[in-house]
Amino acid sequence: MYPSTKSVAIRPVVTSNELTARLKQYMASFVLFLSDYVMIVAAAISAWYFRADIFPHYISINGLFNVNAVYTYLIIPAIYLAFFAYSGLYRKRLPFTKSVELIFKISVYANVLAVLLMYFTASAQTLSRLFVAANWLLGFGYLALSRYFTKRMLVKSGLWQKPIIIIGAGKTAELLANRFSKEPGLGYVIAGLVEDNCAQRPLVKQYPCLGGFSEVEQVILESSVKDIIIAAPGLERNQLIDLVYRIQPYVKNVTIIPDLFGVPLSNMEVETLFNEKTVMLKVRNNMMMLRNRLFKRTFDLVCSIVGVIAISPILLCIAIAIYLSDPGPAFFAHRRIGANGETFPCYKFRSMITNSQEVLEQYLAVNPAAREEWDSDFKLKDDPRITKIGNVLRKTSLDELPQLFNVIKGEMSLVGPRPIVDKEISKYGEYISDYYIVRPGITGYWQVSGRSDVDYDSRVQMDSWYVRNWSLWHDIILLFKTVGVVLGRKGAY
Repeated sequence: MYPSTKSVAIRPVVTSNELTARLKQYMASFVLFLSDYVMIVAAAISAWYFRADIFPHYISINGLFNVNAVYTYLIIPAIYLAFFAYSGLYRKRLPFTKSVELIFKISVYANVLAVLLMYFTASAQTLSRLFVAANWLLGFGYLALSRYFTKRMLVKSGLWQKPIIIIGAGKTAELLANRFSKEPGLGYVIAGLVEDNCAQRPLVKQYPCLGGFSEVEQVILESSVKDIIIAAPGLERNQLIDLVYRIQPYVKNVTIIPDLFGVPLSNMEVETLFNEKTVMLKVRNNMMMLRNRLFKRTFDLVCSIVGVIAISPILLCIAIAIYLSDPGPAFFAHRRIGANGETFPCYKFRSMITNSQEVLEQYLAVNPAAREEWDSDFKLKDDPRITKIGNVLRKTSLDELPQLFNVIKGEMSLVGPRPIVDKEISKYGEYISDYYIVRPGITGYWQVSGRSDVDYDSRVQMDSWYVRNWSLWHDIILLFKTVGVVLGRKGAY
């Protein structure tokens, strides 16, 4: 037997508020559609000028370079927009990083399909490979930037805002509210909370408490909100089922936040068994798949080799500056724990005086507070061993550039857990097995989340989360975030 719903009258007519909401949704979708079209055409035109004006001496087989206007203004945009519509980018409210990931994939698929169409229609004879590459990269860049700013414009104008009611006001609801505030492009506006213990919940200071669980139907009817999020993972199974069946007749969407905190969610697949009325959640271990390890290694190797070649003059200048400030070796190799628990020499630019170990022991012997800080984090905010040039290198993270050679050697990765020393193994506890699965990284989740300002237990949780939720796209996002963190110098010492 299913739970019975309460006898609250269901309005069969569409209200003016609902019509207004639908109109706003259609207008927002149209604006996104139009901006996407403009960016796709702009990318094709920019790629054409890039090929024709900047590289005019590179000619095709027939000595001609031409792109049919039909492809520029109709076929290529139609392919892109069809993929966008199929992926739900005109109706789904996705985090910006997820949207960019989809745009990247669509840019690849759309360009491959466009080239195939040109080939089979004999239009590819006058097509330039430089144009194809430029059109792909510019299309991805234009569309990603356009989405970012267009979404924010739509939110400010009220066209992309969607009111929601959150059932629950505990820690889970706080996490949701925090994410919605940090991701304004999602467009969610919390109209209020439904909670039995409002007086005990800090979140009610920011959003109104509309009633308790027993009043949820009346709250929904009076608010006219059609999207509900149940963020009360502590509810018992029968209570949750009863709540869902009571709510569902009055709303369009009910989202349930299950009690799965700590479970790897990034690569989860959902399957349903209708006859058994149950849901199966499949969690894949991406790092156990050979092709993913090959993808990650290839990405690391290519980027590191290109990076070393590009910044070799900077590396030379830093090495000279270190020697001039404190004569001695420019590089320092410290034994760290790598994949499978094997040790390796982790390279860095030397940022300390040559007799650093002696100075450290003397300093800790006469400073109990420093001893406690060292025993806790293996770091010191006011480290007497650091030279003036070393202080600059650490704050800018330039001291870690030689680790690119560790990546090339296969001892490290561009992204991964922070390399640890022997004494830190015990601090990882049961999570050390996660650490051993991958190579430690030059940057990672911890490095973009506050670095030395983050306590050690949180750092361990971050490393574990990264390993269990790995994807190549996460690596790319973390690398981009690292640039912002380094420039902001947050948590660096």
